[in-house]
Amino acid sequence: MPYKDKPIEKLYYSIGEVAQSLDVNVSLIRFWEKQFNILKPKKNKKGNRMFTAADFEILKLIYHLVKERGFTLEGAKNKLIENKEDTINNFEIVSRLKEIRSFLVELKEGL
Repeated sequence: MPYKDKPIEKLYYSIGEVAQSLDVNVSLIRFWEKQFNILKPKKNKKGNRMFTAADFEILKLIYHLVKERGFTLEGAKNKLIENKEDTINNFEIVSRLKEIRSFLVELKEGL
């Protein structure tokens, strides 16, 4: 069983890196920024958006709600406002289960 290093986490991610990681267009990230008040990326002197790790996690959560679970934008906003902690906990559980599944599939292929 090979040892896997943890990926190096950056302090700031560009909008292109975020969009590529989520496999969406850059314009969708900009749109979500306007729609969701909890997203407030920092901007450098040139005006480029720089997302922190916390912003990136919020974007992953929004992606999960809208793209994977099929919520409307209004539904996702309400879900984040009403019970943000439960939503975050559910998202963490789902992402952890996906990691375990991919590990098990990799392990099965290695046998």
